[in-house]
Amino acid sequence: MRALPPLLAAATAPGAVGCLATAWIVTRLDGTVIGFTDHDLPLTLHGVVCAPQTGLSPGAARGELGPRPGDAEVQGLLDADALTEADIAAGLYDRAAVSAFRVDWTAPQASALVLWRGRIAALERTGSGYVAHVAGPLAALGTVTGRTYQRRCDAVLGDSRCRVDLTLALYRQASCDKAWTTCRDRFGNLVNFQGFPDLPGDDYLAV
Repeated sequence: MRALPPLLAAATAPGAVGCLATAWIVTRLDGTVIGFTDHDLPLTLHGVVCAPQTGLSPGAARGELGPRPGDAEVQGLLDADALTEADIAAGLYDRAAVSAFRVDWTAPQASALVLWRGRIAALERTGSGYVAHVAGPLAALGTVTGRTYQRRCDAVLGDSRCRVDLTLALYRQASCDKAWTTCRDRFGNLVNFQGFPDLPGDDYLAV
């Protein structure tokens, strides 16, 4: 059971006057820090002014036992002075760190309780608003780093490693199954093949 800060415990006690709010602090990879709250006035938390956002609300949040990462959602409207459509399109919020707090809005700093922390895994445009999908800290354990040694190619057709020119009429509707024979026969691109077709199979290793 989590221990609540005294002020927050008093605010949640039976018969207490409702003075609870949720605040979110977002730290982008470029160091920019912005704050939001579902309260109707700005709140200052950890030195960050959390601006009131019309329509901002917490979505579903899920925790997991064991090594599985939890996740959460935050929903809101786009605001020209804070989170803009241009910034979203530019990827400025990709992998941004997010911390969610429950506070007593009469004394937010003294009553702050961390609800969850994570990083933005996806930011979806929804009409005039957005939905931020936040992955928990353990999601980082599933990040693939370095190369994977496998027989098939691990490049994406047409990317900087593959180098097939998809603007050519010959390749506009083309698909690739990542096999080296496809790379050679369909695209004539074997020099850029990003797999290891000569790796021995399981049968060879078991001998």
